[in-house]
Amino acid sequence: MILSLKDIFLEVTSYMRNIILISLLLISTGFAKTFYFTTQPDHNTEKLKKNYAALALYLQKMLHINVQFIPTTSYDDSISAFSSNKVQLAWFGALAGIKARASVKGSSAIVQGFEDTQFYSYFIANTSTKLKKSNRFPKDIEGKSFTFGSPESTSGRLMPEYYIRWILRKTPQQAFSKVGFSGSHSKTITQVQNGEYQVGVVNYSVWDKELKDGKIDTSKVKIIWKSLKYPDYQFSIRGDVDKQFGAGFTQKVQNALLGIKNKEILSAFPRSRFIKANNSQYDIVKGVAQAVGLIK
Repeated sequence: MILSLKDIFLEVTSYMRNIILISLLLISTGFAKTFYFTTQPDHNTEKLKKNYAALALYLQKMLHINVQFIPTTSYDDSISAFSSNKVQLAWFGALAGIKARASVKGSSAIVQGFEDTQFYSYFIANTSTKLKKSNRFPKDIEGKSFTFGSPESTSGRLMPEYYIRWILRKTPQQAFSKVGFSGSHSKTITQVQNGEYQVGVVNYSVWDKELKDGKIDTSKVKIIWKSLKYPDYQFSIRGDVDKQFGAGFTQKVQNALLGIKNKEILSAFPRSRFIKANNSQYDIVKGVAQAVGLIK
């Protein structure tokens, strides 16, 4: 059947009308825009996607908007994604959060894990070093090879470096025969366990989780010192999200995160629950970062 010009016009008009109606519906239900978030970086992006899929679905349900998780492989990538508006919400370590929030006016820390008010690091050593666990900082690590995690990590670099400088009265480069940056807590454990580095430092929650999962061979690597406590991880949100997604959106996100009870979601971090956070809680970390020259 050959359509007349009038029929074609009516078909096109009807099609365009439907497109407009669908667009209006998407806008009215909040799905016209997508809200993006990221979490602690890892080179295994497939593992990250699997771990945080449940959180994306939960936030989508609670916020009535399309929510998508964006994996990152480094702290620099996470900070860059936040700064450039590729993500609007991010789970940062204290130092990364400070840097990211400084790049976007009005950004704020809104939620932290219950455990993050009293966070700490483990100094670990290959058992071939014969280093023993102690309540005092292990000064015998001096002269050995040492690896941090990411250069932007609070628990894997900033606070440990502060303790090294404070107690040994030396920079890491002065104190150790070789200094490395593994890029992640999991890789730090692997490198020390395999003997690539004699000593390293790791986020306690990653160590505890990997130990529970059977990924650590304690005949090859062990904890030698538990650091003093400090505030660490938090969810930070961009200061312009209310403009992007509507008035009160920041509060909605905070309420949704505080309301998480699902064990699958919490175990991905891992945290027992989330509590409120604010920027001022991280002033002590900011001061340490300035003292060791990581920020101005």
